[in-house]
Amino acid sequence: MLERYTRPEMGQIWSLENQYKSWLAVEIAIDEAWAQLGEVPVADAQKIRANATFDVDRIAEIEAVTHHDMVAFTRNVSESLGAERKWIHFGVTSTDVVDTAQGYRLKQANVVIRESLVALIATLKKMALRYKETVMIGRTHGVQAEPTTFGLKMARFYEEMQRNLVRFDRAAAEVETGKISGAVGTFANVPPEVEAFVCEQLGLKPQPIATQVLPRDLHADYIATLALIGTSVENIATEIRGLQRSEIHEVEEHFNPGQKGSSAMPHKRNPIGSENVTGLARVLRGTMVTAYEDVSLWHERDISHSSAERMILPESTTLLDYMLHRINRILTNLDVFPETMKTNMGRTYGLIYSQRLLLKLIEAGLSREDAYDLVQPLTAQAWDQQIQFRPLVEASAEITVRLTPDQIEDAFDYHYHLRRVGYIFHRLGLD
Repeated sequence: MLERYTRPEMGQIWSLENQYKSWLAVEIAIDEAWAQLGEVPVADAQKIRANATFDVDRIAEIEAVTHHDMVAFTRNVSESLGAERKWIHFGVTSTDVVDTAQGYRLKQANVVIRESLVALIATLKKMALRYKETVMIGRTHGVQAEPTTFGLKMARFYEEMQRNLVRFDRAAAEVETGKISGAVGTFANVPPEVEAFVCEQLGLKPQPIATQVLPRDLHADYIATLALIGTSVENIATEIRGLQRSEIHEVEEHFNPGQKGSSAMPHKRNPIGSENVTGLARVLRGTMVTAYEDVSLWHERDISHSSAERMILPESTTLLDYMLHRINRILTNLDVFPETMKTNMGRTYGLIYSQRLLLKLIEAGLSREDAYDLVQPLTAQAWDQQIQFRPLVEASAEITVRLTPDQIEDAFDYHYHLRRVGYIFHRLGLD
């Protein structure tokens, strides 16, 4: 994973040092389980816990000969021990250690991701409440539609991330699992008690049934969940990018003194953070495809998934953590322009109130079809001639015979559109 997109907290988890540290934690727990069962002398298990170490460079040296990383690891660990070395890797296969340690590292990664997700949710909640009544135009198909509030936008993202937190907790729990059941998952040479002990020590759940490996649908679902959360982050980023366009300019990523937006154009202030997040979301979704390809393995196991997972598990967790952290920083420092939002509402000559006028005419006795056909030509005239819609309405005898001046004025009041904002916030628990 590129260091550019790796926060130190996550980078440490996926380091080679931590990989071997996690493998060693599993190996030590296996021997302690055997000791509880009376198979390994307690004194030997104690010596293993006290003295077992590894050296990354030495493992690489041995692997250059063995072409097997687990064999290289266990031989290096054995070099740090005395006669008790014979119990290292006793009764288990490589993937008992690798998959269980992977579940252990995913558990560590999940703590970091969850913290980043919860922090983002808190920021979105704060922004939703702050801008609850900040009126702006809502857009559909990129075209001005009707008034809404900036707080409602943030509240929508808040609720989306709340759903993502539920999804994440479920998917995370599924991959925080281990298996110590031997070469084909039958517990032929290691009893279930060892698996139960090891998983308890590492805070994992024993997988009810496995082959030589854990079922890969667990990891596919997990990475798909990460990709969906990343897509939600992209959703926020896309909104910021759209609202920062020069023609709209209702928000802007904070631009620091001395910052440069372009090597050629000194005036440029680009939403580079949001664009960065958008690009990373595409990469993150790509890991989901690979994870799905890894589900189907030959019989009780082949190794085709291994090389892919060495990339996609660190990549997916690291990318999502970075994206969550970055979008949170963008939102925290976002420059919001309420006056521009209000000004932009008038750029379409009052046409945003056409539906309200339509409904008032229906209430006054017209059929929907007649009311629509009465209002639409006036909207077209306002748009084509770039003149205000309301004077055209007030000059229409067919309308004024049915609506009083107060009723027309009420139709052009944006507060009408916001009268249930509080209700929506209450439904979200944002009181």
